[in-house]
Amino acid sequence: MKKLIFTFFAIALFASCKEEKKETKIEDESKTSVEIEPISDEILETTVIYEANIRQYSPEGTFDEFTKDIPILKELGVKVIWLMPVFPISETKRKAEGGKFASEFPEEEQAKYLGSYYAVTDFTKINPEFGNKEDFRELVKTAHDNGIYVILDWVPNHTGWDHEWLKNHPEYYTQNEKGEIIHPEGTDWTDVADLNYDNQEMRKEMIEDMLYWVKEENVDGFRCDVAGSVPLDFWGTAISKLRDEKNVFMLAEAWEPELLDGDLFDMAYAWDGHHTMNGMAKGEKSVSDFDAYIAKINKDYDEDDILMNFITNHDENSWNGTIKERMGDKKELFTALIYTKPGMPLIYSGQEYDMGHRLKFFEKDSISKRKGAYFDYLKKLGELKNTNSALNGGKNAASYKRLDSEKDVLMFERSKDGQSLLFVGNFSDKESSITLPKGIYLDYIRNTKAELKGDPFKIGPWQYHILIK
Repeated sequence: MKKLIFTFFAIALFASCKEEKKETKIEDESKTSVEIEPISDEILETTVIYEANIRQYSPEGTFDEFTKDIPILKELGVKVIWLMPVFPISETKRKAEGGKFASEFPEEEQAKYLGSYYAVTDFTKINPEFGNKEDFRELVKTAHDNGIYVILDWVPNHTGWDHEWLKNHPEYYTQNEKGEIIHPEGTDWTDVADLNYDNQEMRKEMIEDMLYWVKEENVDGFRCDVAGSVPLDFWGTAISKLRDEKNVFMLAEAWEPELLDGDLFDMAYAWDGHHTMNGMAKGEKSVSDFDAYIAKINKDYDEDDILMNFITNHDENSWNGTIKERMGDKKELFTALIYTKPGMPLIYSGQEYDMGHRLKFFEKDSISKRKGAYFDYLKKLGELKNTNSALNGGKNAASYKRLDSEKDVLMFERSKDGQSLLFVGNFSDKESSITLPKGIYLDYIRNTKAELKGDPFKIGPWQYHILIK
């Protein structure tokens, strides 16, 4: 009996020790999770933003597969991840190719048409294609542990046709003379129903849904789809309430300067800059057009407004063509330009792997993740953006000074806090000879030093230099 009692005691003691070790291990692991500091104006100065297309990022198309690669994005200097919409997609009027609905295709083909991310069924749930809430939370935690913020793509202008508001609150939607709910006027977005911002109750529910993700899921802000189509006073109320909870980062898919006024959005799209670069690549626009663009930016926007610079994104890639299609073999030159001019550079999913095809929008597709020279190039530019104050592009951006050059050569200087660099680019098919400011420079991309004494400097067709003093 004594032996039995001893044996039982030993087993209990062993189990207790084992449980104690298990608890200790959990406690130790929790200490490795770093609480990320609130996003700030200072952080935005050196930020690279990454647009994540979860559906197409991997063959699996899940949060988990994307989460595994977050440390790779950190290598690229990424500090903000923008997740394309993560919400369930409506079945009713689900979009397919050619402007048709999935239901218009033979039954055996309908399942492959997954619809548009922007036809949201419920603003507080997760698209089961991608995983579940726990998978989403792990993505956010992993990003935060790597010093990266997460913003959600929000769709405030419309919902999918299966949203519960359509059944319970038809007054939340725009209706025609017959009382029928309509899709956004002047668009071909027939897979969504237009929201009525004259309805104050709808506004309240929209803000509550946004607050859910900030308060309960710890997201760091929003990229707001067609933000200019939503009344400005709504944004005033919504953004104020969000910032009462947390210092969120707000990106408007829009160009209107008034969206950046006061304490509204932090950043808007540099659409005019994007179109100007596409034109320059094709020889349809020139350096003088770029100068005119910069002059317009300086006139239309305040000094503390931020614009997002990009050579591709989900719309451009799927509908207007790959970087190769639009810019030929000049992508390095224009990539250097979006990193060195004022603003924040964007990387779109697959761009880092030099993706050469248009991703399908309504069907499953995938990018090929093979690191190459362009990945290393983005990594090098990201490091410069993160560390050199001459490339600060936030609310206290480095200065931009245009320098005299030949007509096809763009040369400017960026300076801040005692650091400065020159960008020199030849946007033509002909070699040019220019005079650079005297000094000792590091040619950053080539990693060579050069002492310039005012002698003529030759720059080949579509060649460029980033010169650091």
